[in-house]
Amino acid sequence: MKKEIHPAYQDVLFVDTSTGYKFVCGTTLQPKETETHEGKEYPVYRVAVSSSSHPFFTGSTQFVDSEGRVDKFMKRYAKKEQQSKELQAKSEQKAEAAKKPAKGKKK
Repeated sequence: MKKEIHPAYQDVLFVDTSTGYKFVCGTTLQPKETETHEGKEYPVYRVAVSSSSHPFFTGSTQFVDSEGRVDKFMKRYAKKEQQSKELQAKSEQKAEAAKKPAKGKKK
């Protein structure tokens, strides 16, 4: 390998922010925060989802959404559904109005 072109490889402490689970893994990340784990000081990198909180690995159907993406989607979907219901109600009103004979007309 050429010297001084690759980032430094080091052990980093990864912390799952949703469960508090901690594990050490080698990486080229260069976090500035440090924390002591099992008697040794490591740079710390915080992750939103890891194997301890991901539904695939935990077997749970509950989704941990720390950033609110699911809520945003549900709100957006609710607005679209409400709009489609309003359009459908208007078209039904127009259809009913077209079926009724006009008042005041004589044949």
